[in-house]
Amino acid sequence: MSKKVKVGNIFIGGGERVAVQSMTTTRPSDAENTVKQILKLEAAGCDVVRFCVRDEVDAKAIAKIKEKTHIPLVADIHFDYKLAIASAENGADKIRINPGNIGGEDKVKAVAACLKAHRIPVRVGSNSGSIEKEYLAAYGRSEKALAESALKNAALLEKYGVSDIVLSVKSSDVRLTVAAYEYVAERCDYPLHLGVTEAGTLMSGVVKNSVGIGALLLKGIGDTVRVSLSADPVEEIYAAKRILRSIGLEKDYVEVVSCPTCGRCEWDLIPFAEKTEKFVSAFKKPLKLAVMGCVVNGPGEAADADLGIAGGKGFCMIFKKGVPYKKVAYADVEREFFKEIENCLKSAD
Repeated sequence: MSKKVKVGNIFIGGGERVAVQSMTTTRPSDAENTVKQILKLEAAGCDVVRFCVRDEVDAKAIAKIKEKTHIPLVADIHFDYKLAIASAENGADKIRINPGNIGGEDKVKAVAACLKAHRIPVRVGSNSGSIEKEYLAAYGRSEKALAESALKNAALLEKYGVSDIVLSVKSSDVRLTVAAYEYVAERCDYPLHLGVTEAGTLMSGVVKNSVGIGALLLKGIGDTVRVSLSADPVEEIYAAKRILRSIGLEKDYVEVVSCPTCGRCEWDLIPFAEKTEKFVSAFKKPLKLAVMGCVVNGPGEAADADLGIAGGKGFCMIFKKGVPYKKVAYADVEREFFKEIENCLKSAD
């Protein structure tokens, strides 16, 4: 089990629930829009948010942002160690540094002193695009190069008294990402921040992240996740939540299963399934719903659903635990089914 690290008002690692992260597309110096974006991420279920800090103006804006938001703030630092120090001094709950570009040991030592003074953790975030030259020369662009670069910098921070460390070893290559995380998981007990970097646009990015993150979580590797997407950051939270739900790491939600339809389907199932999923998205209770294409196979195939609906010719059948319960006309389907969903949720109170 990884050790536990406190980040603002939450813990990462140590058997705690897997925390969901995202990153703003705005800079802290644009405080108004950054706050708006963070509040939207919070509403979607984000646990930790990161933003890039590119200059002193960005670093100084962190204090203002912290006053108006509620989740831990992580300052993402590249190239200038002084910005890591300035971010910590202005209220960042965690610093992210990249081993490939933060500078020499003297720079790491200065950052370590600041982290200790402010009692905040650090993420050593290695990625395949910025592997340190010595490791690239020794091992090529491989999981060993990626992982050893991160482990060396973590050891350097430990040398100067910092032990609250989170590691990440990301690549845009899913196989390389998985191999690198497996490598570090065998060699340290730091909490691991999972993700496939530069994964792509919404569809391709969700697929790559789901494969990489899911493969690792199923092996018990990983303590926090960020689904990197070229999309609205809120989509990253929705995707991360679905990954956690699909492998049983998040249980307080309403699951909607639906069939892909075939020639037996005689009703407009797909938009109805989408409506149902949207209707239940805000509920935080364990309930399983099924939206099925036909009354021939639907109830039997979804017998484990708490509540379901299947279409027939001119009507739909609502069923509970696979048993037919109520026959309704198409015109009344949405009203009747959603009413039954609400009844099920009330009975679960």
